[in-house]
Amino acid sequence: MAKIIFLGTGGDKSVIGRQIRASGGIILQDNNLQFHIDPGPGSLVKAKEFGINLRANTALLVTHNHVGHCNDVNAVIDAMTLSGLDKKGVLIANETVINGHESMTPTLTNFHKNCLEKTIALKPGQKVGIEDIEIHATPAQHHDPNTIGFKIVTPRFILGYTSDTAYTKELAEAFENTDILILNMVYPGDTKTDNHLNKESVIKLLQKTKPRLAIIQHFGFDVLKADPLLESRDIQRQTGIQTIAAKDGFIITPASYDARSKQQRLNLFTKEEQSHNPPDTQS
Repeated sequence: MAKIIFLGTGGDKSVIGRQIRASGGIILQDNNLQFHIDPGPGSLVKAKEFGINLRANTALLVTHNHVGHCNDVNAVIDAMTLSGLDKKGVLIANETVINGHESMTPTLTNFHKNCLEKTIALKPGQKVGIEDIEIHATPAQHHDPNTIGFKIVTPRFILGYTSDTAYTKELAEAFENTDILILNMVYPGDTKTDNHLNKESVIKLLQKTKPRLAIIQHFGFDVLKADPLLESRDIQRQTGIQTIAAKDGFIITPASYDARSKQQRLNLFTKEEQSHNPPDTQS
């Protein structure tokens, strides 16, 4: 049975810096596959606390080159590969995490790159297949110009993860037909922001995309002051979409939210993709 486990739900520098909420990222488990999304500070500690075996990681998925999302990339690779003694796994990330950008140094070290079987830098609109799961890079508008989000298409459900981004028309289009949408909501209300989602833009995005379930997380200090539970209730009231405010250690099983039509599934997967044979990276 598939599971989504939140190793942290902290968002801004104040929350992460004081670990008011943890920042270990998100784990997706589906059959024999395990994906670790955006491993920020404390990933190893929170994995141990919440019973996650990082040696079981199939792939790391990293959206951008900011501390709260990629700080523990090398530590997690070290843990999953025994410092390269067991060369395994894939890193799927934006260009900056792997190769850097202008004044931004890449987080991934050459040593840890060589511990992996493969590293893949994705741009919006590109996708990669791992067994019967497709990972699509979605557009994002953020300080790291190469920031991406992820749309993870499995045979049973479709999971979307916005990463850190402002609302855009392209963002809404990318997350159409998702069953579960995880949104990084750093600010409450209509707080002015050019690079993150606030509650107002979350509502707008959900009204456009209409997932079966929305999960808000990656909270800034002002959201915590406003109370994420109250914020989620207001979002649900205004959109009519079930909305949950995640907590550190929160676990959800997607099986309850995968009731899209079988025809829609068939439109997403070719016969070859349904057969456990991983397709090559595609643009």
